[in-house]
Amino acid sequence: MGAIRERMIEEMQLRGMAPATKKSYLTCCRVFVAHFMKSPEQLGSRDVKLFLLHLVRERKAGPSTVCVYIASLCFLYRQVLRLPGVVDDLARPRTPKTIPDVLDREEVWQLLAGIRSGKLRTILSTAYSAGLRISEALRLKAADIDSKRMVIHIHGAKHGKDRLVLLSPRMLAMLRQYWVEHRPKGPYLFTGRLGRPVHIDVIRRALRATVREIGFTKRVTLHSFRHGFATHLLEDGTDIRVIQAMLGHCSPMTTAHYTRVSTRNLQQVTSPFDRLVLGKSATHP
Repeated sequence: MGAIRERMIEEMQLRGMAPATKKSYLTCCRVFVAHFMKSPEQLGSRDVKLFLLHLVRERKAGPSTVCVYIASLCFLYRQVLRLPGVVDDLARPRTPKTIPDVLDREEVWQLLAGIRSGKLRTILSTAYSAGLRISEALRLKAADIDSKRMVIHIHGAKHGKDRLVLLSPRMLAMLRQYWVEHRPKGPYLFTGRLGRPVHIDVIRRALRATVREIGFTKRVTLHSFRHGFATHLLEDGTDIRVIQAMLGHCSPMTTAHYTRVSTRNLQQVTSPFDRLVLGKSATHP
């Protein structure tokens, strides 16, 4: 994309977009341009729709993936090329409102105990104990751990927001043990090569291997620990507004999604079937 790519990077930097978002947008636009082997300035709305149909029909892309491509192309044509008419009438596919598989406390413990690397186990434990996105856990610095106030300071999270999350005493002890054993060099707490943060793919591979070894049937991802944190707090009776603040959600509606997977309210309800008064002639189903 050449000069257009540079302009796109500049526009994203001016808006303070997250590194992951910038990478995703650039990748999507590169795939789009490679598909036609033309400059995006030479392509129109019909070309964009044909490309999206190609994603659905040939690449079997799901609704979420198609939505990411649409967002990327809208940014390209509206903010960079200043050709909004090309993408004005794009229809976004409906994304199914699925309920994620939530790990119970025993399953979380099994997974953490099954991670063979002490460093990776500490990273995932930190993510679960404070409800962090895995990217937030990987960017932690030693200075972010405030043992006096028992909080962790998260800098530049999603939407560029800082927030404070709780630091559990058990997690603090684990972090101190990790520090003694690894003595990370550089500013980051969990370092890989050349003092950079551990790459997310390293953790993802370790988690997949552990899931296979244990034989879990639930779908487990790196985000499962954050889901578990929120759901378990909700089931313990924590106010949903407190959970919202700890997760860094802008809208309480986002946090409210966890009420769909929490079993606390369900466990307090008695099925009408259990209240039936069965006669002598009734038989067991």
